[in-house]
Amino acid sequence: MLELSIKHIIGIIITLLGITIVGIYSGKNIKSSLDFSTGGRNARYPLIVGTILGTAAGGASTIGTAQLAYVYGFSAWWFTLGAGIGCLILGLFFVKPLYQTGSDTVPEMLSEEYGGASGAISSAFVSLGIFLNIIAQVLSAVALLTSMFNINSNIAAAISMALMACYVVFGGVWGTGMVGIAKLILIYISVITAGFLALKGGGGYFGFKEALPAFPYFSLFGRGVWTDIAAGFSVVIGMLSTQTYIQAVVSGKTIRESKIGALISSFLIIPIGLASIFIGMYMRLNYPNLDPASAFPTFVMNIMNPWMGGIVLATLLVAVVGTGAGLALGVGTIFTKDIYKNYINKKADDKQLLKVTRIMIIVILGLTLVFVSGNVKSLILKWSFMSMGLRGATVFAPLCAALFLKGKVKPSMAICSMFLGPLSVLFGEMLLPESIDPLYLGIVISFMFIIIGLILETRKLDNDIKYSR
Repeated sequence: MLELSIKHIIGIIITLLGITIVGIYSGKNIKSSLDFSTGGRNARYPLIVGTILGTAAGGASTIGTAQLAYVYGFSAWWFTLGAGIGCLILGLFFVKPLYQTGSDTVPEMLSEEYGGASGAISSAFVSLGIFLNIIAQVLSAVALLTSMFNINSNIAAAISMALMACYVVFGGVWGTGMVGIAKLILIYISVITAGFLALKGGGGYFGFKEALPAFPYFSLFGRGVWTDIAAGFSVVIGMLSTQTYIQAVVSGKTIRESKIGALISSFLIIPIGLASIFIGMYMRLNYPNLDPASAFPTFVMNIMNPWMGGIVLATLLVAVVGTGAGLALGVGTIFTKDIYKNYINKKADDKQLLKVTRIMIIVILGLTLVFVSGNVKSLILKWSFMSMGLRGATVFAPLCAALFLKGKVKPSMAICSMFLGPLSVLFGEMLLPESIDPLYLGIVISFMFIIIGLILETRKLDNDIKYSR
């Protein structure tokens, strides 16, 4: 492994210094817990794009995608394809009803429609889903830091935890959003440049086709049709069910600003995955015995100009730290607003809520460190797909009903949906054969109870009308 040169180090320092200045400036805007969680509903579309992509364009989209592409090729594209489709649907159909709820969190929206129990249940399962994705970001950070420095993976994990805590605790959405804008610019310059170099170094698209087998490397279904469709679908519904992305669009100054932010995000995320795929396949051709998780950072250190390489390494570090921090902020906000405020301390003032949110972020990151230590060699995108699927199975069906079928679904059936849907995913992960993705089971069960709830509520309404005559 090549060691960092002085040029790499200078490039890293300059980039991190610039990002730090932006972060310090953004932290000055935090005056209350509302500013911390939703930016005071004053965000313009660039900040919304920065917040969405500051989370979506993280370790899974870059390091994780290159890792999976090293092994399977184009099936690694499903994460950013799914994210792009999810943002498109979010902008076209979900922004307006989400914005009009006036709520800050997903559990709060569900509680208003189905009662308090739904908020607690969805908080638990959604937080678990987001937690799995934080693990993916930390694994990305470990791959990056161990490639850059000769350090133990557990030490790398601890360093990444500390960076994530500092990143979000002092910035909230203003931090993730404004830094997200700067990061997005750097990500595009870095990843697209690296992807172009990989594509050129491999002899172009046709050069790769000649050197690598058509299957699995040039199929979107290299891991199996049902497996990869489930992966893409899990990301789509996960994007529409995740606190961080919904929090971004409800922070908009107007509905129009939020729509524009979501739609721009949908088009910007997809090329990042494509560039990362070519990096992964280039490394497969030229470094066939490499640890797949190290494909992206090793490419940067070995192939790119060291000045540019330093910028890219710093950008990747900010990407994984920013995404993990944004997800931790989502969990912290859910806990504070939907559990602490409702069940632990109903009289908590704004200052206390802000303090509890920050403490919860640190606790969440500490728990992540425990889980990462035993899963250092696992596929990064495996955790990301699982995370998105669990969130989708919990929230997607009842949230759709709450937004588009308001008052028409029996609350008890909606609660069954958001409880038994994710449980089916978790038990399916343990009991179903590997060829069957548990997401299918979870989504079917979740929608089944929503449909039953719709039928029961319709019948009740018909009976009420009948007996009132």
